Amino acid sequence: MTTFMQKKEEVNRKWYVVDATDMVLGRLASKVAAILRGKHKPTYTPHIDGGDYVIVINAEKVNLTGDKLNKKAYYDHSRFPGGLRVRMAKEMVEKYPVEMVERAIKGMLPTGRLGRAMGKKLFVYAGNEHPHMAQKPEVLNLNKQGEDING
Repeated sequence: MTTFMQKKEEVNRKWYVVDATDMVLGRLASKVAAILRGKHKPTYTPHIDGGDYVIVINAEKVNLTGDKLNKKAYYDHSRFPGGLRVRMAKEMVEKYPVEMVERAIKGMLPTGRLGRAMGKKLFVYAGNEHPHMAQKPEVLNLNKQGEDING
């Protein structure tokens, strides 16, 4: 008996739309990252980008649990002296909701060339509209418990 290894030419990709309204950021990010990696498919192979495309809408309506809104900080550095920029989660939700959701999801993908390729299949929008209707995306219902396609 041989172990199945998926080939990158044989990958069938689907498009999914996820509504982030009233979802907890970390739970949303972990489920979307698993779909981008392809872990929901029986043909999952760790070294192949076998995941699907994911469109996240209503990123501005995502929730943070506890007191993260006031205490969680996002750090960026320009690599020059004094180039540290700190933004709190409250500011990220108000001004940069797309970047906040993208950082949460991409942080759960592998690092390196494969992870960057998986990250390119993620599309995040602050509002309810998206320009990907031609791809006929399926609505993916991630409920409060985080059940996805298989559950």
